Amino acid sequence: MSDLKEELHRKLQASRAALVSKLDGLSEYDRRRPMTPTGTNLLGLVKHLAGLEYGYLGESLGHPAPETMSWIEDGSIWQAADMWAKPEESSEYIIGLYERACAHADEVIAAHGLDAPGSVAHWPEDRRETTLGVLLVRMVAETAQHAGHADIVRELIDGKGGPDQDSIDEPAWREYIAQVQAAADTFAIDFSDQD
Repeated sequence: MSDLKEELHRKLQASRAALVSKLDGLSEYDRRRPMTPTGTNLLGLVKHLAGLEYGYLGESLGHPAPETMSWIEDGSIWQAADMWAKPEESSEYIIGLYERACAHADEVIAAHGLDAPGSVAHWPEDRRETTLGVLLVRMVAETAQHAGHADIVRELIDGKGGPDQDSIDEPAWREYIAQVQAAADTFAIDFSDQD
């Protein structure tokens, strides 16, 4: 059986890589444009997770970020400023920030056991004290969730789905989608029969 910390760390690293891969081959516009009614966009997901990596797997464990992030400094993070990239925040900056935040977190993870104490300043006072283990589980979940969002956003942009789609040819995908639609159609309400 593998070490729990190593397994959690591997899962985190895999989700990080999946997230960043969704930006490959896209224009600045496609990386930034809101693709859902709530404004979800690829570069914003990466920016958001950079702050979480530095926060949960850095500052909360006594290892503050070696750089500042304007949206944290000015408090605009609480108005979702970490969920989109301003025009002056290039893709290279956001991706680089994320890579640096992940490297910082990796060093913290390597230096401590799962029971290492931590404290999250913005959590309710009665639940603020925590451990690396709890924070690592939280980051695995957060990153996997947002990597899933990135899968969907990328598919909305250019039809490029996750790794499962790569192994099936286009006619097979069309047939699959038709089967899914046919199953859903059995529950469609026909209003034409109602007078």
